[in-house]
Amino acid sequence: MKAVQVVTLDGPESIELREVEAPQPGPGEIQLDVAYSGVTFPELLQTRGLYQLKHEPPFTLGAEASGIVTAVGEGVEGFAPGDRIATISNKGGYAETMIAPANATVKLPDSVSLKAAAGMPMNLLTADFALRVRGRLEAGQTVLVHGAAGGLGTALVQIAVAMGATVVGVVSTEEKAETVRALGAQHAVLSDGFKDAVKELFPDGVDLVADPVGNPQDGDRFTDSLRCLATFGTALVLGFTAGAIPQVKVNRLLLNNVGVAGVGWGAAFAKDRDLVRRQWEAMWEHLEAGRLDPVIHAVYPLEQASKAIGELETRSVRGKVLLEVKAEG
Repeated sequence: MKAVQVVTLDGPESIELREVEAPQPGPGEIQLDVAYSGVTFPELLQTRGLYQLKHEPPFTLGAEASGIVTAVGEGVEGFAPGDRIATISNKGGYAETMIAPANATVKLPDSVSLKAAAGMPMNLLTADFALRVRGRLEAGQTVLVHGAAGGLGTALVQIAVAMGATVVGVVSTEEKAETVRALGAQHAVLSDGFKDAVKELFPDGVDLVADPVGNPQDGDRFTDSLRCLATFGTALVLGFTAGAIPQVKVNRLLLNNVGVAGVGWGAAFAKDRDLVRRQWEAMWEHLEAGRLDPVIHAVYPLEQASKAIGELETRSVRGKVLLEVKAEG
């Protein structure tokens, strides 16, 4: 089978499309023919050996995929050959055949295409975990989303809107602002000077800030996020795509009665192997109704995986980048 592999840790330009033996499912695993694979930020880091979860080269990239079940391993229940599924795994999705853990695999509503499904697992599960589980979001609350036009950002916007929240998306361009408003966000503000813009919209502050961006090297945007919080509000830390990890002066938390909560979906799943099933059940109604439908920025063929990963470095992506392995139908 064809698979995109990291052979040397020299960046996305050095990955190779190779012929490798198709993997077979073991206990608790599912084999699938991959239709589409999602391109994620960790894969960009993995091509340089910079991601916290490390694999010894050569290894096949790809943390999430959609496709059709072809075989199930010992002890797997609830799945059968022919099922339409989406899955999230540590690796293996940039290939014609993939092995996925059954407890990180979900069936799809008929209304969800395999193309859309490939853009769902990592972003929707993380966004749901951030807002519903860690942020305890309730209908009528306000949510500020940084990087709102990116893959995770658009998922955060859609989850928040589906849960009945008022959403403010922080973006870098007016073009991205249009994308965010089209998803149902009531407001979109530019990242330069976002604090003042948010304060003008909500003088008493917002209930939640969802931040997958962190600080740019030459700024302290996270502190401005804390200043946007209402009393008893919470800043949710999802990642640091801007490059710098913020430092929090905890006296700000004490004086303003606000909090900071870490959002580590992977760490939570490692300790709670039933987490994906419960999350998917919580989202099922919204999935069926089409309220959770990833924005697709671009679709590349498998042999252009290097170019697809490189898109993530441009900061121009709106929504999700996918690889097409075998188109649906």
